[in-house]
Amino acid sequence: MNSSRTPTTPVNVFLVEDNQADVEMTGLSLEETHVAHRLHVTQDGDEALAFLNRRAPYADAPRPDLTLLDLNLPRTDGRAVLAAIKNDERLKDIPVVVLTTSSSDRDISAAYKMHANSYITKPTGLDRWVELFRSVNDFWFKTAKLPPTAVSG
Repeated sequence: MNSSRTPTTPVNVFLVEDNQADVEMTGLSLEETHVAHRLHVTQDGDEALAFLNRRAPYADAPRPDLTLLDLNLPRTDGRAVLAAIKNDERLKDIPVVVLTTSSSDRDISAAYKMHANSYITKPTGLDRWVELFRSVNDFWFKTAKLPPTAVSG
């Protein structure tokens, strides 16, 4: 885990997802991996940007340690949210994992060109979601060094 955290410090996982079933699968999967976390969810791109910029009603929102971003969102879509994050000096070091149904080469290329940190196509079935989140946990919270949360804007 990141050297600026204790093993018991929960990570702030920010999920931007409009599909309630996928929100539930993500929550269950994170629980199954036993990673100490706080899951924060917004359901569209406008809410996501308000959360990240700590605008009402998210004035007390924590800085995410990892953002899981769907591309196909109501209002402001995930592509625009990704661009906004990676073009903002205060936010661009937050790791963003695109987690979406699209397996289109065009979407994958575009996400990486906008500096997504990784791109994952959503699995089907709870077992595969749990397997995916074990991989996410092992990489992002055990292997990779996350930016310190003290770099908040």
